Amino acid sequence: MAKDYFNPEDLKKLGNITEFQKPMGDKFFEYYAEVFKEGALTVREKSLIALAVAHAVQCPYCIDAYSSDCLQKGADEEQMMEAVHVASAIKAGSTLVYGVQMMNHVKDKIM
Repeated sequence: MAKDYFNPEDLKKLGNITEFQKPMGDKFFEYYAEVFKEGALTVREKSLIALAVAHAVQCPYCIDAYSSDCLQKGADEEQMMEAVHVASAIKAGSTLVYGVQMMNHVKDKIM
């Protein structure tokens, strides 16, 4: 029987991370809750950012969670996909800018 690394049921167990290290786990959840409160950004905007970041870091748990969260907070499919495209553009750009490092290295070697 094949075993998958990604088990959607594991997302429900995130709260269990305090089991092996309660003080740090509690601090994480306190910080996490504070970050996602309404502030200079709305909770909807923060959810869209989280969805974009989830795609950039390729976390299937976060993608599941923030796809649902965005919908619950009033984002529509077009806004969600636009956020994903923003993440994609930034990730592509960050990859390409490293091309300058390669170009510098190559120029040093051949010139």
